[in-house]
Amino acid sequence: MKRLLLLLTLSIGLGSCSDPEDKYYTGRSLEVDLFQASTYAYKGKVEFKEVVGGSLELALRMDGAKSYTGDAFPAHLHFGSYDQADAPIAQVLNPVSSNILESTTLLGPLSDGKNLKFDDLVVFDGHIKIHLANEGPDYSVILVAGNLGPKSKLGFDPNQIAVCGKTF
Repeated sequence: MKRLLLLLTLSIGLGSCSDPEDKYYTGRSLEVDLFQASTYAYKGKVEFKEVVGGSLELALRMDGAKSYTGDAFPAHLHFGSYDQADAPIAQVLNPVSSNILESTTLLGPLSDGKNLKFDDLVVFDGHIKIHLANEGPDYSVILVAGNLGPKSKLGFDPNQIAVCGKTF
């Protein structure tokens, strides 16, 4: 009887220690590489996580030199390939902190009014770019970039990268 009581107590205790993230995310995620796009030695990853209810959370992580100036690198989700000139911005993402080289954005409706869902990622014709600065000449410096969807498997050529126009 004491063993049964002990097992019951342990199972209740372990069951109540579930991770709160388990209730926020569905468990579906997709990670895509981001590639060095300039002379600055950065590379990165983007991870899409499906949130309960169908929204997407987009997490950007970069590897490279950290800065403790408090600066941030602007990031955009674009329609089209990274080599497409003036590719429209689908959504402005939260900037990547220069001291932790990360940012997270809960995606809302894209600039075309549509909501991107997890199942759409497989066919989404888009890309991500992270810039050195939000304005001035350093805006044209792309630190990392990468295609999403089917084009993410095609490789990356930094000589083909197109600078995006500001349309936000």
